[in-house]
Amino acid sequence: MRPEIKEYNYDWMLGSLLKTASGIGNCSEKEIHYLLKEIPYFRGTLSVLLREGEIGFRFIRMLSLYFENLLNARDSGKKVAAITFCLSPALFHAMNIVPVTLEVMTGLAGLLWKRGAYDYLDYGCELGFTETSCSSQRGALGAYMAGLGEEINMFVCDTPGVCDTNANAFAFASAYLDKPFFQLNYPHTIGDDKTKQYHLDDYRDLITFLEEQTGYPLEEGKLRQILMEVDKQDDLLAELEDFHLLKPNPIPVIYNLFIYIGRFLFSGCPEYTALLADMLTAVESNAKTEKSGLYSGKENIRAYMCYIDHYTLDLNFFNWLDQHGIAHIGGILSRNFRDNAGYTANLEKSTYGIDTSNMTTMLSSIAEMNATLPMVRSIRGPLDGPNMWLEESLSLARTYKADCIIYNGTPGCRNTWGMVKPFAREIEAAGFPVHIMYGDAFDDRVETWESTKTRLDEFLSIRGLL
Repeated sequence: MRPEIKEYNYDWMLGSLLKTASGIGNCSEKEIHYLLKEIPYFRGTLSVLLREGEIGFRFIRMLSLYFENLLNARDSGKKVAAITFCLSPALFHAMNIVPVTLEVMTGLAGLLWKRGAYDYLDYGCELGFTETSCSSQRGALGAYMAGLGEEINMFVCDTPGVCDTNANAFAFASAYLDKPFFQLNYPHTIGDDKTKQYHLDDYRDLITFLEEQTGYPLEEGKLRQILMEVDKQDDLLAELEDFHLLKPNPIPVIYNLFIYIGRFLFSGCPEYTALLADMLTAVESNAKTEKSGLYSGKENIRAYMCYIDHYTLDLNFFNWLDQHGIAHIGGILSRNFRDNAGYTANLEKSTYGIDTSNMTTMLSSIAEMNATLPMVRSIRGPLDGPNMWLEESLSLARTYKADCIIYNGTPGCRNTWGMVKPFAREIEAAGFPVHIMYGDAFDDRVETWESTKTRLDEFLSIRGLL
């Protein structure tokens, strides 16, 4: 790792940038104009957020609060847990633990810095990570293993058997840093009473582990409060998702990013609820006037992201969608599969509910909620199994009338790369053009944005979509 990189705390750098950006809402247009001239590497990303007005600022303030909580965790007497996007942070918030969602932390580096997380990704390889491990964890972990972030007190993983590179990253980092490690043992199926009980018992063991690490018991009242907030968020999300059905789609492209980053960091917290409420108000306003959520103003086609988005500087991918008039109708990250979501009607035994009656029902609710999170639900077995990746993608594409489906991941996504070609053939046979992106969602060095853009443009042209 370059010596100059070792001079700065990773969390502090991200947090200070977002804290400064969160104050721009109080600036005049003239002040913002001159400010953008002074921040060439962050200008593109900030400009996209600025054009969303108060909602963009609310998103920035929410992220700034997240880093404030993280940077002050030790002084506040709170423990810090490294978790994955496949695990809801709600339980950790209920136990006053600050969750560090590694994939979000890596993605933010790519969105905010010209150099991205390159040095930290490479440092992970210096320590023994293979280059074919998933970059989404390796980027942020490189900083923490180099001692350049806040101290991680424990690691909690929720993907064994679903994503081997994810699980191995957590195991490697916990061993390297000599920190406690808990791995949930997710069962092969979901929906039946036997596996629900198995998963519930596993969560009881997780709570015992967390109580041992913090020295404090899980309070039933605090857990109920968190889950009631999740319930409000799910209601707002269900309403937002319904608007994807409209043509033109009144939901701005960037809102999809707001939805899942908010859930991965602040599930069960009122800050996320307030953001969703503001987003819903803006979308309802667009819908009343039949206004597209696209900044370009005209919807040409609708794209479903069957896996993840692209997270490099300037929000290039989201800008590309907007400039081409492509409505982003969500993807594997933005869906939560709550029982009140209309798109789950054709996906039997694929949803969760929330019951706050007692501790057992609340833990069951969290266990089932986690069973529907990205990858854990969709990519845990044969691609064509019931409620698996293929069936889910086709159901969502049909529901929201997609014109094409786009796959993007990282070179480390072995579960998806192992079946993406037959998956694409089946999707094509069902009538949906499919484009497979060969870059890395978190590392622009694998394939530059310019090359990625050229291939995307070629796909649209050859398939007659634009």
